[in-house]
Amino acid sequence: MKILLIGAAGKLGSALHEVLTGRGHEVLTVGRASGSLRYDITDPAQVAAMYERAGSVDAVVSAAGDVPYKPVVEMSSQDYPAAFRGKVLSQIELVRQGVPVVAPNGSFTLVTGVLAREPIPTGSAASMANGALEAFVRAAAIEIAPQRINAVSPSVFTESLAEYGDFFPGMRPVDLADVAQSYVRSVEGGLTGQVFVP
Repeated sequence: MKILLIGAAGKLGSALHEVLTGRGHEVLTVGRASGSLRYDITDPAQVAAMYERAGSVDAVVSAAGDVPYKPVVEMSSQDYPAAFRGKVLSQIELVRQGVPVVAPNGSFTLVTGVLAREPIPTGSAASMANGALEAFVRAAAIEIAPQRINAVSPSVFTESLAEYGDFFPGMRPVDLADVAQSYVRSVEGGLTGQVFVP
């Protein structure tokens, strides 16, 4: 398959690139400052340019999304809209503009996260974004068939515990290898409208 991988330079994106290429897929990497294609998916015009440059693909895989982490009372009037643009609208735009580009039996895999189910202090913007994306995936699945759409919703990565473990007290971490397998299931499997929890 020809796969467009968004956010390929990050920890998750790098793991996905290794696994997907190891399974024989042709992977086009996309990032703001690195990758075979350089585009910012928070800008709809750049999403359009990205798809025009990439041409027809079999799958779009996202490992990208930015949200602020602050207590609710410290959030500014711009923080929640920024989280919505940075993680929700950007990935929705990948789907909206991608439907004509992705193969008729192709797929989209978006990234959400554990905070949709298990909130933490300072994580309200991430919880909002993740929950919105998961609702979108379920709704879009019934409209874009036979193309498929799923989300992968991991907990904190085992490989990131040193940096972020204190923010997720008592939550079971997940290995990047297990998260990558959820993406493989979404890309190569037959399910749609699912939220995979590795």
